[in-house]
Amino acid sequence: MDNLRAIIFMCLAMAGFALEDFIIKIIEEETPISQLLITIGCLGTVLFSFIALAVKAPIFSADILTFPVIFRSIADLFGALFFVTAIALTPLATASSILQATPLVVTLGAAVFLKERVGWRRWTASLVGFAGVLLILRPGMAGFQPESLFAVLGVLCLSARDLATRVMRAQLSSVTVSIYAFVATACAGVIALPFTGPFTPLQDVNWFLFAGAVLIGCFACFTLISATRIGDASVVSPFRYSRLIFALALAMGFLGERPDSTTFIGAAIILTSGIYIFWRERVLDRKTGSPAQRNINFTQISLFDSSSFTALRRKPISNAFTFQLEAANRPPETKT
Repeated sequence: MDNLRAIIFMCLAMAGFALEDFIIKIIEEETPISQLLITIGCLGTVLFSFIALAVKAPIFSADILTFPVIFRSIADLFGALFFVTAIALTPLATASSILQATPLVVTLGAAVFLKERVGWRRWTASLVGFAGVLLILRPGMAGFQPESLFAVLGVLCLSARDLATRVMRAQLSSVTVSIYAFVATACAGVIALPFTGPFTPLQDVNWFLFAGAVLIGCFACFTLISATRIGDASVVSPFRYSRLIFALALAMGFLGERPDSTTFIGAAIILTSGIYIFWRERVLDRKTGSPAQRNINFTQISLFDSSSFTALRRKPISNAFTFQLEAANRPPETKT
């Protein structure tokens, strides 16, 4: 029963993140990318500053000035800039499909830069996943969209963000890091100013959409935490890829997008590779005695869903919200 509830929570979280991307796509039709990033960044900064006050997390910390945090913030800045640009300039289905390659890049980056041991099976799965990305991009073919390269750049930057998170100092509060992630999003908008049109007056509906995007993203993060808290990771985590299903449904149902068969095949290859890598990591965890239960922490919160895991202890479901706030204030743990 716990796993069933966890799956429902995970699907709700992924639906929330897909809806957030969909809202950004709608907002961009009337709002310059720079204005979009600055507005969401400012709203998110205010929201998580209140959360920091609620859980007594420091808003300012000397650890923010350490190299991993600075590098993470820069990667988050350009990740937001490139991926939001991809959402604006390419079909939502295409951008969402390419985004699913992030775990593959993180796996290879951990092997190359963090010297983590990655066996030939996961290397092969990652390379096969990248072949799926090439199918979606179709470089050199008639269907190639140069703008889709912004999604690839976004994946690279978001992967660098995730890798930097894994080497940050343990005493740094995750909520504090999240505040500066939204500050980085606002800074991304400032960088985009010379390349976008002038700001447009925001109507009431636009403010509603902006607020909705931030609140839906926050709700999705909390349900994501609940899912990984009450369910078995080996059962629940593969449902993270349901985000692509929701994104495709929104893109096809409301935006009139019609991805071709090549895009579907490429997306299926990416998803299969990612699920295999996750399964292989669970097998290795069982062999080495690592904890099977993990929790998603708040160090990854920005415009996109979390993907960094920390050790998890079970608590009664009635304590869910209290636990979520505690998790938000708890320093991130690094998997070794």
